[in-house]
Amino acid sequence: MLDIAGYKLLHDGVIALARVEAAGMRVDLEYLDTALDSIARDMRSTEEKLRRSKVWKHWRRRYGTKANLASGAQLGAVLFEEMGFPCTARTKTGQPATDESALAQVDHAFPREYLRLKKMQKMHGTYLTGIRREVSADGFVRPSFNLHIARTMRSSCNNPNLQNVPIRIPEMAGPVRRCFIPRPGHVLVEVDYSGVEVRVSACYHKDPAMISYIKDTTKDMHRDMAAQIYKLKPSDVTKAVRHTGKNMFVFPQFYGDFYINSAKQMWEAMDTMALTTVGGVALKEHLSRQGIEERGACNAKERPHPGTFEHHMKAVETDFWDRRFRVYGQWKKDWFAAYQRDGRFNTLTGFTIDGDMSRNDVINYPVQGSAFHLLLWSLTRMVRWIDKEQLRSRVVCQIHDSIVADVHIAELPRFLAKCKKVMTQDVRDY
Repeated sequence: MLDIAGYKLLHDGVIALARVEAAGMRVDLEYLDTALDSIARDMRSTEEKLRRSKVWKHWRRRYGTKANLASGAQLGAVLFEEMGFPCTARTKTGQPATDESALAQVDHAFPREYLRLKKMQKMHGTYLTGIRREVSADGFVRPSFNLHIARTMRSSCNNPNLQNVPIRIPEMAGPVRRCFIPRPGHVLVEVDYSGVEVRVSACYHKDPAMISYIKDTTKDMHRDMAAQIYKLKPSDVTKAVRHTGKNMFVFPQFYGDFYINSAKQMWEAMDTMALTTVGGVALKEHLSRQGIEERGACNAKERPHPGTFEHHMKAVETDFWDRRFRVYGQWKKDWFAAYQRDGRFNTLTGFTIDGDMSRNDVINYPVQGSAFHLLLWSLTRMVRWIDKEQLRSRVVCQIHDSIVADVHIAELPRFLAKCKKVMTQDVRDY
């Protein structure tokens, strides 16, 4: 359900996104075809290298003609049962885990090459081939943007899905994003909302501690949490360590995850990301000096053992919600209780969401949906302004919290000034 304001937002948004689709994103076909060929050769070479290894000999001896290099279950059995490498994680069914974090713990060249092959296969098959398939005769891709599919009230994108282009994996993000080039005399510009979901969540729960973090530029929530987790002084938190605090604890906590998963990821990150203090001391060595030498079982059916990283993470999580962001924590309880009573909830942007939802859905949907609606409103204003001013620039893509535009160089100062006004001043009235 939606009210008049909600209907108008979507009605205007559909029209604006249709203009975005029509504009399209220019593709560097020469680069794209070269990249596809180069990666295909690298994939074949890497696969041949894997099949010449001693690990593959064990693999073939165990599985014979059924040996399948693409089988994660077979790989797990070979590495952890056949060859005896320590198994640091298991799936829900009890099988050895063979995801990136699990394989990164195996001290052998084979899993490193295996992971590289998997990334190349995904980049080639899912991303680059998907883009190449959708390039039209004029050298542009024109994806479809949808406002009626995602239950979170966000948009979705297909043919190709440009909202799914990897950005946090440098070896994949670079080659994929390079496919897109500006029109002659233009530059590609991406403008995003900084921490929009954190800020929108504060509009719901109004936690004074969270609002203080948002308003006071000298404060840094992610740095502070990384410092608490790794037992550091805030001044000893590097950019990489802050990244783990942000993406492996703070955001997962906001979205309903719990300490066990964060303990696993942040413990493994110390090795996979070679995390150190500002002074260059390895974080595991630093934690050992603080009395934490083991990760812990990280089993939801077992209580964390005192002295382990898992036990420490449980205490950090309790402190996070019961002290640091106590008002936010209480809001989550009250919000979900109201949903259980009424079977629905209203968003700040004029929508009523009902039906069967999990606790995490009930907490996250109003935040994610409202945050996207701010972007949709801003995008609509930018598209209208470009048309009114008869500019050569075009909005060409929309990602969850950002607008991508193909901007004529002579219009760049006006475009950026208008974006800032729309997205930081005008949107407040909305």
